[in-house]
Amino acid sequence: MNLLGRLDWSAIPFDQPIIMGASGGVVLVIVAVLSWVTLKGYVPYLWREWITSVDHKRIGIMYIILALIMLLRGFADAIMMRAQQAVAAGGAQGYLPPEHFDQIFSAHGTIMIFFMAMPFVIGMMNFVVPLQLGVRDMAFPTLNSVALGLTASGILLINISLAVGEFAKTGWVAYPPLSELQYSPGVGVDYYLWSLQISGVGTLMTGINFVATILKTRAPGMSYMRMPVFCWTSLAANLLIVAAFPVLTATLAMLLLDRYLGFHFFTTDGQGNAMMYVNLFWVWGHPEVYILVLPAFGIFSEVVSTFSGKPLFGYRSMVAATMSICVLSFFVWLHHFFTMGAGANVNGFFGVMTMIIAVPTGVKVFNWLFTMYGGRIRFTVPILWSIGFMVTFVIGGMTGVLMAVPPADFQLHNSLFLIAHFHNVIIGGTVFGLMAGYNYWFPKAFGFKLDERWGRVSFWCWLIGFYVAFMPLYALGLMGMTRRMQHYDVASWQPWLVVAAIGAVIILVGIVSQVIQLVVSIRNREQLKVTADPWNGRTLEWATASPPPAWNFAVLPQVRDLDALWNRKQRERTAQSMKDRKFESIDIPKNSATGFITAFFAVVTGFAMIWHIWWMAGAGVIGIFLTMLAFAFRDEEEIEIPADQIARFEQVHQAEIAV
Repeated sequence: MNLLGRLDWSAIPFDQPIIMGASGGVVLVIVAVLSWVTLKGYVPYLWREWITSVDHKRIGIMYIILALIMLLRGFADAIMMRAQQAVAAGGAQGYLPPEHFDQIFSAHGTIMIFFMAMPFVIGMMNFVVPLQLGVRDMAFPTLNSVALGLTASGILLINISLAVGEFAKTGWVAYPPLSELQYSPGVGVDYYLWSLQISGVGTLMTGINFVATILKTRAPGMSYMRMPVFCWTSLAANLLIVAAFPVLTATLAMLLLDRYLGFHFFTTDGQGNAMMYVNLFWVWGHPEVYILVLPAFGIFSEVVSTFSGKPLFGYRSMVAATMSICVLSFFVWLHHFFTMGAGANVNGFFGVMTMIIAVPTGVKVFNWLFTMYGGRIRFTVPILWSIGFMVTFVIGGMTGVLMAVPPADFQLHNSLFLIAHFHNVIIGGTVFGLMAGYNYWFPKAFGFKLDERWGRVSFWCWLIGFYVAFMPLYALGLMGMTRRMQHYDVASWQPWLVVAAIGAVIILVGIVSQVIQLVVSIRNREQLKVTADPWNGRTLEWATASPPPAWNFAVLPQVRDLDALWNRKQRERTAQSMKDRKFESIDIPKNSATGFITAFFAVVTGFAMIWHIWWMAGAGVIGIFLTMLAFAFRDEEEIEIPADQIARFEQVHQAEIAV
């Protein structure tokens, strides 16, 4: 019996210089960072204040850091694809062999959806939602830490595939029969499946945690119709997570059983049904689009209202539209495969439902425009991202309604038109929203603003680069170019692809500008330092210090109406005397290494299952079980913050948080 299962030296692609160079570069960066952290003596601080923290704000920031790192990784794949297609015309074969190109487009989609957009969205919600609700933490703080650990485990596994073994060559959807053992006998699909299974469990934990937090732990007086819109969109997104992610988990589990134990859920020669995988995948997949976009809608609502100096127009209609989208998102999944042959009646129903779901989205766009109308708009970086979103997302939505017509979809299906539409919606919606939120809430997280000048450079490069990169793909789709082509013979396509590659480079400049913006902002943080409420905000996160203390609020706020902070500021122009305020000690959750240890054993288990190292997999499962057992029998759950410590903090920040 081989103790290392299928793992041997042949798993490392020494004969592929691009892969080995990229892997070596990543390893060198990791070693350099770890060495710097160790030599500077930061390890105890990082362990105590970040890695073992169960503070929702720290966990949210760590999610966002992971997402930004994976944005760089996923965008590197995008640049490689665009460069390959720009040169691989006619007799030229380009610089990427077909099997490597297949891995790159599969990794790009998987990373950007599961390991960039999802952690970014969850990080934003983690940081903001408890503050907006006026509470001290999530309902289940340690579960929050475990969910982060499992997400990080999935990220680590998918990046290990860069250097040890291979990644899937199936595309990010991994349709059978291509993903079955007969056609993908290597470990690539296994890396895909185990990284998504592990991170998916963490995402489901997050969804349960947020639903419980929003429904059960709001500040005194905060009824549902007094919640900020971002809390509503977060609630809708997490209800979708709770409803949809078990479907994905079960679907991938069935594919794992096919590959590992010879089951035949999706193998046609064993009386399975490959189309059932497609149905189940998109039963999760289309709600996933709204899991990503709905929180971005909430961010735009907060940003537009704040920088227009007005209450959000049509608050109740925004809530109704949000929850309508939440429900309708489960009635449109089949538009992803009109060509499966389901029949005219089925296609017609899903086509109509796809058009109907555009209505509540249109309601939101008009509400944002009416909020801005008549307002005194401050053209900061967050509002620029919001305006750029409105234009870009509407274009993406219109192309989506076009593809909702089954006869049109028959022509455009599997073409670059579809790729352009999808990126139009996800970049124009989710990414632009996340960048708006990143610039908007950064001063709340760290106590200083991001540099405006570099923020504007980044925005314009992203916006212009997006149009230059993806508008040509609409034209190419109409000209008949299908997606995922490593090489093509039609010479007339090449100029369009060269333009698309130039657009990707412009976006790259935008990403580099964001890195420079962060570096410049940290360097000039004293000049960029802010008080608790730098934007003259409307919601409760701006009622506490920047950055907020571990307990968030010394005294839980009493909410009387919508836009709680704004209305409170109108009522109370002078701060309440600190002498008149009574402080009590506060219990906050104790730090826990449970999330980190669980993540370690999850990586061990996943890696072992990928390579069929059964003893190691068993050890990993036992490690997870013992970790959970130790947590269940812990002696001390919370630590007490004395009243005098809270009073001292409030005294220091009295002027800052005065309302």
